[in-house]
Amino acid sequence: MYKFVLRPFLFMLDPERVHHLSFWMIKLLSKLGFSGLFRSLYTIKDERLQREVFGIRFDNPVGLAAGFDKDAKLYNELSDFGFGFIEIGTLTPKPQEGNPKKRLFRLKPDEAIINRMGFNNQGVFDAVEKLKKKHRVIIGGNIGKNKITPNNMAIKDYLICFDALFDHVDYFVVNVSSPNTPGLRELQDKEPLTQLLLEIKKENVKVAAKSKEGKEKPILLKIAPDLTNDQLRDIIKIVNVTKIDGVIATNTTLDRRNLRSELVFTEEKGGLSGKPLRNRSTEVIRFLAENSGKSFPIIGVGGIMTAEDALEKLDAGADLVQLWTGFVYEGPALVKRINKAILKQAATET
Repeated sequence: MYKFVLRPFLFMLDPERVHHLSFWMIKLLSKLGFSGLFRSLYTIKDERLQREVFGIRFDNPVGLAAGFDKDAKLYNELSDFGFGFIEIGTLTPKPQEGNPKKRLFRLKPDEAIINRMGFNNQGVFDAVEKLKKKHRVIIGGNIGKNKITPNNMAIKDYLICFDALFDHVDYFVVNVSSPNTPGLRELQDKEPLTQLLLEIKKENVKVAAKSKEGKEKPILLKIAPDLTNDQLRDIIKIVNVTKIDGVIATNTTLDRRNLRSELVFTEEKGGLSGKPLRNRSTEVIRFLAENSGKSFPIIGVGGIMTAEDALEKLDAGADLVQLWTGFVYEGPALVKRINKAILKQAATET
């Protein structure tokens, strides 16, 4: 129904306006008692779908990537669509408007999106207030730095977000790979990235010691698909040196090769997501898994538009997968199709 009835209408409107309209509709329908219906339509409960990754048990391996529910407004309602986990953010210490509009573009012939949102969010402390209600789903906290914060002061921003979210999320993601905050990707270089992750690891030990559970939270690093093989080897070394818990591969790309959409869209600045990213994201996952000896977990994201795309990521070495653009284009039925395909594959292997 979504793909053939609702999507054609929504795709006639401005993408960012549609995003806010969709949130309003989902919130309204949930308040009207449709949550149970959504769960019955899209959620599959099966022990064979469960995964234990970096010490957390997930009901299924399909998550919603950061950038969709930036401000933790709708995580419980979105979980009704069958997701095994929801990643909020990217959050920054101070609220920020992000980049000037228009900043979100659909490339329909390519089943892709270009965004240059620029970490628009209401700030980490606003999100904390929303996260105080009971969670029905595993929550990841994706953290970044404010645009006005220079890179040599970036660590402070990440630590502020980490401390604020510690009691309210199940795992953390350090985002240094968005192309939409000037200079942010420079933090992916070996030296500054190692320093940043070591400081967050230290903070993890300190904050955990004071927490009720006394346990550290898993820390993951989100990387760009545009890294070279040498840079990916550096990422493997950094993960091993800093002893963080895993990698999310990948963020959006600056690559614009082989797009079919009009130049007026393809030449827009920002990160490209969706179908054109599928192959490169899978290549990065496979490279990391093979060259690390599968020594750390990987969450695969980028270009998952079908169940087969998700299986491809898992076969390449991903432990979990995430959707964003595929959720926009295919709707919540994609989550169910992926989980059914995983169960079908499991049945044939036994």
